[in-house]
Amino acid sequence: MVLQAVATQAIPLRKYLHEGWEFRQVRGVNWYPATVPGGVHTDLMDNQLIDDPFFRLNERGMQWIDKEDWIYRTLFDVDPAMMSKKNIILDFEGLDTYADVTLNGKKILTADNMFREWRVDVKELLKSQGNQLQIYFHSPIKIAMPKWEAVPFQYRSSNDQSENGGLFDRKVGVFVRKAGYHFGWDWGPRLVTSGIWRSVVLEAWEDARITDVFYEQQEVTSRAATVHATVEIYADKDMQVVVAIDNCTDNYQLDQKAVTVQKGVNKVPLSFTIKQPKLWWTNGLGEAFLYSFSVVINADGHEIDRLDRKIGLRSLKVVTKPDEQGESFYFELNGQPIFAKGANYIPCDNFLTRVTDSIYDKTIQDAVKANMNMLRVWGGGIYENDIFYDLCDKYGILVWQDFMFACSVYPSEGELLENIRQEAIDNVRRLRNHSCIALWCGNNECLDAWFNWNWKRTYDKQNPEWSKIIWNQFKELYFVTLPKVVEEYHPGACYRKSSPYSDDEGTRNHKVGDMHYWEVWQGLKPLSQFMKERSRFFSEYGFQSFPDFESIKRYAPKQEDWELTSEVMMSHQRGGVSANKRINDFLLKEYKAPKDFRTFVYMSQLLQADAIKMAMEAHRRDMPYCMGSLVWQHNDCWPVASWSSRDYYGRWKAQHYFTVKSFDDILISPVKDESRLKIYAVSDRLKRTSGVLTVKSIRLDGQIIEEKQQKINVQANTSKVVWEADLATLLGNTEEGNAVVYMTYQDKLGKKYTNIYFPAKQQQMCYPKVVFSTNIVPMEGGYEVTLRSDVFARGVYLTIEGDTDHFISDNYFDLMPQEDVKLKVYTKLSLSEFEQNLKVASFSDMYN
Repeated sequence: MVLQAVATQAIPLRKYLHEGWEFRQVRGVNWYPATVPGGVHTDLMDNQLIDDPFFRLNERGMQWIDKEDWIYRTLFDVDPAMMSKKNIILDFEGLDTYADVTLNGKKILTADNMFREWRVDVKELLKSQGNQLQIYFHSPIKIAMPKWEAVPFQYRSSNDQSENGGLFDRKVGVFVRKAGYHFGWDWGPRLVTSGIWRSVVLEAWEDARITDVFYEQQEVTSRAATVHATVEIYADKDMQVVVAIDNCTDNYQLDQKAVTVQKGVNKVPLSFTIKQPKLWWTNGLGEAFLYSFSVVINADGHEIDRLDRKIGLRSLKVVTKPDEQGESFYFELNGQPIFAKGANYIPCDNFLTRVTDSIYDKTIQDAVKANMNMLRVWGGGIYENDIFYDLCDKYGILVWQDFMFACSVYPSEGELLENIRQEAIDNVRRLRNHSCIALWCGNNECLDAWFNWNWKRTYDKQNPEWSKIIWNQFKELYFVTLPKVVEEYHPGACYRKSSPYSDDEGTRNHKVGDMHYWEVWQGLKPLSQFMKERSRFFSEYGFQSFPDFESIKRYAPKQEDWELTSEVMMSHQRGGVSANKRINDFLLKEYKAPKDFRTFVYMSQLLQADAIKMAMEAHRRDMPYCMGSLVWQHNDCWPVASWSSRDYYGRWKAQHYFTVKSFDDILISPVKDESRLKIYAVSDRLKRTSGVLTVKSIRLDGQIIEEKQQKINVQANTSKVVWEADLATLLGNTEEGNAVVYMTYQDKLGKKYTNIYFPAKQQQMCYPKVVFSTNIVPMEGGYEVTLRSDVFARGVYLTIEGDTDHFISDNYFDLMPQEDVKLKVYTKLSLSEFEQNLKVASFSDMYN
């Protein structure tokens, strides 16, 4: 019993300091309750001191908040067990951003980087009762403004909405190490936050503790996985310890070592080999299997610390080799080249502490459901919370991880450069064990902006010395500092200097590296250009749409707001005054004029879905020349018209529904080549399969013109033409606007894949009015709905008016005449409410 008490006593103790906080404006006198983790804006909302900044035009009235200083404070006690420990550390996992911290009246920390973790020894300052912890948050604007004014030139920062913040052209965000999108972006508001945005933890320990374990996967195959683990131990004295690593999945010890640790930081190497390991695979290719490993320190026969991790064993490489067409760029997982299917990810909210675990889970699961295998964590947001990467590990989603720099040039020298280096070390060490981490990238579009957005030429004209200063800072940050951090702390990981990147001169070489393709949206090229553009890897491309009308009603409930050019719609469109016009102009070129704003919203989503479907299918047909397609963007941080496929509330847009099929493991994709219709079979499967391909040309009224059927082989991990025919022959005497070509492929296991070829532009298609029959059957969690139409129905759209909390398994789909489609609708509505509020429409209902 005594030994057990001693062992328990030796384990480090943790106490979260999340209770009893209050805050006030420094210029004010009143204290209000505060939530930790949290932030000033959310605390002001909780105390009903401000309205919701996302509602209508409220954001405009919130710009005073970032010009003020704020104080947070709490009182806490320390129990005897913790007080008895020789070492007590106060750990601030995230402070946003400029903060002076005092404990019992003594200053213990000055923080100046949102992305860093701050640890302070507080043993000598603590008392058993009534400890006062106070954090003074300085206005990031007031701190940054003198830095901006001290420089003889402006650092370019294309998305800093300084004008909206009342700062005119003073784009100060580049001087502040915090999330860039807080200063505004072309899809987000300007809401510059402050606060305790991650946990505050009191940690007490003695003798020795584990501060880090790095699992370096030396060689991993299906035969054996060899791993070198470096255990970092901090000791408060010289002592003998036994360090062991256990495979908790299979219940056996992997390695053990008795060592003498010295006072301070010690690194103890361990290694092990697991024979015939279960490998970690991405979504769609196999199980994302995770081993449970545990590192334990024992002293005098007692456990004094333990660190558990879940690790996926995999071999992951980025392959860039010269080939006859330029240079390859693809990810190789466990020896297999994989086509990266995914999206760019931004933070889920401007107020980061509102992103709950359930929101994270839904966000990642929505990527999984859309058959994605990669998300790109974009460089203007944050190094995400641990749960994000845990979920990507769990569900088999690779992560392209940007460092937090985007669309700007930064004053990266001196103290700021060292601050950035420490930020990089903190986050590389924190994330490097995650199986999902696929590569580290220096920045988003900073190199491209310098050479191709006229920035370098502008600085050269203003003063060549300025240009030289900025370029030297640029190279020191992205070409020297960050790659050194990755090399030292995550050896073997891939580092890319920028995205897009072909070479150090910013060349837009479509035969080398990755590309951000914006010639359709920004360059106003026709949608069909998506099918013609080639790249080795598309790491960005996109097209805008509005959120669902039921979502719009949540942030813009007034009927006067429901106009394309209303003040509210323009405020919730950060792509500039031309962006809504651009959606409308494209729509009128491709479709017919919508009846009203509600039908415009529907058409904007279908237009976006059609456009991105073209791009995704073209990229996949072009494999192995092209080996990646990451659409911009997966999510929104507030309710807005944007490039996202899921709106702020998590509701799927048409594009996300289309992506499910466009990114499926097998894609049956038609394309017209001169007069012939060619059908490609594109497979991500690692094994060859076979099945039956059926091709029907059908009049819109349901009459079959011609039907062909043949057995085909679909080769593993490739793209091949499997069928072709003369299109005019296939359509017979039917005009192109009166028919579609419907194709299905059913594999030998019975899984069915479908696609449709439209012979004419949507504007020229003569869609008839549709009569639907609907059958509703209750099921667990909602209702199964069976739909049938009398004629071909384009873009069938279901909505439940007034119900914002529902999910429909498929939507915006095309329905063949006299064919049933079964849908699952998850809702809490009663049957009578559901029947009353369910609305079904199609494309032909949306225009006069």
